[in-house]
Amino acid sequence: MRRTALLATVTALVAGALVWPAARQADAAPVTFAHPGVTVSKSQLDFARTKVNAGAQPWKAAYDQMMASKYADLNRVPKPRATVECGSYSNPNYGCTDEREDAIAAYTDALAWYITRDDRYAKKSIALMDAWSAVIKEHTNSNAPLQTGWAGSSWPKAAELIKYTYTGTWANSGRFATMLRTVYLPEVINGSNSNGNWELSMMEAAVGISVFLEDRTSYDKAIAKFRTRTAAYIYLSSDGALPKTVPSQNLDTTAKIVNYWQGQSTFVTGLTQETCRDFTHTGYGISAISHIAETSRIQGEDLYGTDVGERLRQALGFQSKYQLGEAVPSWLCGGSLTLGLGPVTETGYNALHNRLGIAMTNTQKLTEQNRPSGSNSLFVAWETLTDGDNPN
Repeated sequence: MRRTALLATVTALVAGALVWPAARQADAAPVTFAHPGVTVSKSQLDFARTKVNAGAQPWKAAYDQMMASKYADLNRVPKPRATVECGSYSNPNYGCTDEREDAIAAYTDALAWYITRDDRYAKKSIALMDAWSAVIKEHTNSNAPLQTGWAGSSWPKAAELIKYTYTGTWANSGRFATMLRTVYLPEVINGSNSNGNWELSMMEAAVGISVFLEDRTSYDKAIAKFRTRTAAYIYLSSDGALPKTVPSQNLDTTAKIVNYWQGQSTFVTGLTQETCRDFTHTGYGISAISHIAETSRIQGEDLYGTDVGERLRQALGFQSKYQLGEAVPSWLCGGSLTLGLGPVTETGYNALHNRLGIAMTNTQKLTEQNRPSGSNSLFVAWETLTDGDNPN
């Protein structure tokens, strides 16, 4: 009987029918969320703070760049609106730039607080978050989902630092959480069938907001959409003759896929869905992928070891070599690329090269050449400071 029972147990294990009680289901939200835990962890911040205080480079230069920026201005006046209206390419622009930049400023001030321990910066971050949480009700017009994704990526980064590291009080933190839950999350959580950078940025916001709200259901939904979209955004030769697709987009013919990939019909590892559009939008997608992977790592699941990490590595390397000036072959985007990748390589490079030890020659060269990397004034900010050669 013992032998029969043992054989049955082994068979069940091999078939995957048994799951140990302590095991965490793949892609599932953590039972207990780590805080601060949106793109940067406390250990990463402590490393950066130590380096800045020691005057070490490139962190001191990155810190100086941040503190000299308009986003660290303690005299900044927030410009909240009840309705933020953003059309295509932010035209019309009724509060779009103001919202994005106030959110980045709140994150900048939170970082400044952490590095300096000067509570004027924490209070300024709180003032910016409070101003918006008291007023905003909705995002409208065609760019509403992307706008919400961009601003919604920065707000929880600021909020996590203030709520979990500031030693003072934040009386309206509950109101801010309600803003994220009712104004931002519903606009992004169901994704987008537009160009891939839209949904990737939207899922970045959804993941960050879910961490701050400790919303396991939304976290799981956002990560699942992210995994599907990442696979459909960056091509690997192992995908087959054609790139993977997002089912809801009904890209069910070669012609539809080629059209969606900006007319590119030759698919090579590292190519993205927007490479032939321009590198700036490609950079948005790559950056959002790295941010979500980093947040997931902090929350206890390392996506860098999955196809997400491999796609990110290949996309960084492919785009980096052309950004650095390699000649464009005739089969790629008709032999012409629109460059401008932006300050988007630090997080992925640090995770893949410094932590995992993967050689990334082109990405390393571009990353080091661009230091300190600064902000794109949309949703990327100060990643040389927080992620540059950071082992934590």
